[in-house]
This record gives sequence, structure tokens and C-alpha cells, in this order.
Amino acid sequence: MPWPLELLTPAEMARADAAAVAAGVPVAVLMQAAGRAVARAAKRRFRPLRTLVLAGPGNNGGDGYVAARLLEQAGWPVAVAALAPPRTGSDAAEAASRWRGPMLPFAPAEAARAGLVIDAVFGAGLARPVEALVAETLAAAGGPILAVDVPSGLDGATGQPMGRVAPAALSVTFFRLKPGHLLMPGRALCGELVLADIGLPASVLGGIAPATFANGPALWRLPTPERAGHKYRRGHVGVIAGPTMTGAARLAAGAARRAGAGLVTLLAPDAATAAVLRGAEPGVMVSEARLAALLADARINAWVIGPGLPPSAQTAGLLGSAIAAGRLVVADAGALLATGTPEALRGAAVLTPHEGEFAALFGPVGADRLAAVRRAAGLTGAVVLLKGPDTVIAAPDGRAAINHNAPPSLATAGSGDVLAGIIAALLAQGMPPFEAASAAAHWHGAAAASLGPRLIAEDLIPALARVSLD
Repeated sequence: MPWPLELLTPAEMARADAAAVAAGVPVAVLMQAAGRAVARAAKRRFRPLRTLVLAGPGNNGGDGYVAARLLEQAGWPVAVAALAPPRTGSDAAEAASRWRGPMLPFAPAEAARAGLVIDAVFGAGLARPVEALVAETLAAAGGPILAVDVPSGLDGATGQPMGRVAPAALSVTFFRLKPGHLLMPGRALCGELVLADIGLPASVLGGIAPATFANGPALWRLPTPERAGHKYRRGHVGVIAGPTMTGAARLAAGAARRAGAGLVTLLAPDAATAAVLRGAEPGVMVSEARLAALLADARINAWVIGPGLPPSAQTAGLLGSAIAAGRLVVADAGALLATGTPEALRGAAVLTPHEGEFAALFGPVGADRLAAVRRAAGLTGAVVLLKGPDTVIAAPDGRAAINHNAPPSLATAGSGDVLAGIIAALLAQGMPPFEAASAAAHWHGAAAASLGPRLIAEDLIPALARVSLD
């Protein structure tokens, strides 16, 4: 079942909890539902095991006490180890008071003897590295770890570990996922994700207005051919080819065709390159005209510039000409590095850097990937798609999406050229840049996932037609 679109930072989740309480849903009710969800997930994933619940002093620990009680009632051998007692009078203290089972020392030796450790120490809102005792105890776990919300020490906003974080086999979170569940390395540290409904009304999102989303078909809609349409109505993509790495432009062009563009033209820099390109895909047009002549044709409404091009002044000039003509431009590879400054990219529709290209233009990505890509989008006025296992797409208006369906096999030469071609085709068909980039990233990942671990970039193009994006 697809996850809800909205991703909430820990601060936004706290606001959602507060809004639910203000609407009449008590914290104690939410805690009972959260603990029940944790117990249910444990029973579904594991057989009855000697279980140790590591409980922190806050509400995360309260969820753990509830889960311990319910698992014990189901016949599981359960003990609790408390890092510290909950604050007197709190809902967590009430949950702890209802636990009548064994209490053990919070120590690595106890975790080592457990068949299952439930990590209910700290949730996603922790603002400091976990202390040594917590890290050492979780690292000593003798069996799998089930994390409540996130593994203790994982920043729910960025997916970055704060200190030493023990990976979980399963993480159970509530209401909405957080960015840290999908951003690397958080996604790997969380293991399998279970999102549980604990009774927060969806109406609480109205006062939060989330701007970060899990990328998927609910976020965008692919264009469909009109019943009375024709190829000129489906958009015309231009791809500028370089004289040496012609394969990059051919991959972008092939992907643009498969992604629905009515026509695709490869612009060759010279007659020799044109001859090579004409011997390739029969459905792609090849031109030796000057770029100015093709830019004068408004029907060629989207351009891919960069794949196979050197980061030269000439490439920067080609990019600048296309932007000045008011065309929708996907800037990739050599076009990004040719400009030298973010300001020179203003006017492009979508930028598709990998991490090295991003760092050359905007500085190192740093620990907060979302913030870095949002900042780049604001600087350039373009949608910025930062490629990686956790591709982030950000718009100048602050919206951002995290793509989470791409397999490691996409780390192969040419796959980025295919992605650029898909984006251009969707732009040419009328999709707005943020939606086009997001849809392309998901479609690209789905095609790769359908191919298995030994794909090459050429495999992706026919796979685009076979995958379902439901």
C-alpha cells in the first residue's frame, strides 16, 4: 500500500500531535494506539522471542511500556530496561505504572541475552547524539532490533545519525513518515518500515501545510495522448549532441521518445557527428543546423543540454541561448559545470546534478540534503533534482520530494542521460517542472527495479513502456 504523500519533520509531527490533543484526542489514547501498533508489528514479523524493551523517559518510552504489556499478555517472555524513569505525572509515567513484568538493568549484557530488542529509547526528535550507554546497549543486541519511530540517535529530519546508531530490522512509525525515514543513511538504518494509523485526524495537516513529500504517482499525473491529438501536440524535444560522447545524447533522445514526446531532434555539431547519429535510431530526426535556427522554431519546446558535452564556454553559450529563447531547458552534466555559477543557470526549468556537480556549483551537500537542494532551487529559480539513492527534487517555492524506489543498479553510466530525456519529454507535454522531474525520477526508478541487478542504461528505455506507475 502506498504511503501518504506528506512527510513531517519531527517539529511538524509535534505540531500534529498538539493539534490532535487540542481536537480532543488525549495523548494517553495516542500512546496506547502506538504501543498496540508496535506489539502488532512484532507479532507479525517475529515468533515469540525473549524480548527486551529498552525504554526512554519520554513518550517514546511510554509507547514501549504499552508494547511490553501487550506482548506479555500475548504470552511473550518480556522484560523492560529503563534508561530513566518517566517524568512524574506524565502519560509515559502512567503507561510505566501499568507494567507489572520484570525490570532489568539498562546494560549491554541484558541486550545481548535478548532474542528481540525493542528500541523505545529516543524518537525522531532527539537533538543530540545518544549517550554512550544507549549506543553500547543497542549495539550489543543479541537479536534483531525493532525501533519505535526511528532507531535511537537517528535525526528524523535529515536521516543522519547523531553518534553511533544501531540499525533496526524493523521500524514502526505513526501517522506520517518523516524525511529521515527515506533519506540515506536513515532509510538503511530503519530497515523495513511500518506506518501505523494511531488515530490522529488528517485534518491536523491543515495547520501544518507540509512541503516535503514521498515521491509517487499521487504527487503528479502523467500526460496522456489526446484522442484527437497528433505528434506536434505531444511536444518536440531537442537534444544537443557532442562530437565525442554521442551515446549520451542518443540515450536522452531515446528516453524522450519513449516517455511520450511526439518528436525528438538531435542537433549535431558537424557533418561527421550527424552521420553517426543518423545511423542510430530511425525515429529520431538529426539536424546540422545552427542552434539559433532551431530555437526560432517554437514547436521545439523542450531541450536537453549537457549529456556528452564538455564543460566549456561553447556549452555555456548553447545553454544561455536556449534559456534566452524562452525554451524549457533540462541542464545536465557538462552544461552544469560549464556555467561556473548558479546565477548563470537562472531560467532553466530543471537542473539534474549528481553530488559532485552539485558541490561544484553550490558547495558541499552537507548533512541536510533537503535544505541544500531547496537552497539551490532558490538561488537558481529552477527545479533542482539531486541524483542519488535518495534523489531529492526541490522547487523554488519550497516544495520538495524524496524519491525512494531507485535500486543500486541505477549507478551505471548513461542512466542520468535517460533521466534527463524523460524529464524533457514530460516538460514538452505540458507538465510543470516540479511534477515532471518528480514523475521522471519515479518512472526511472521503477524501470530500473523491473530489470534486476545487472542493467545497463540502454535497458531502461524499453523498460519505461513496461512498468506500471499505479
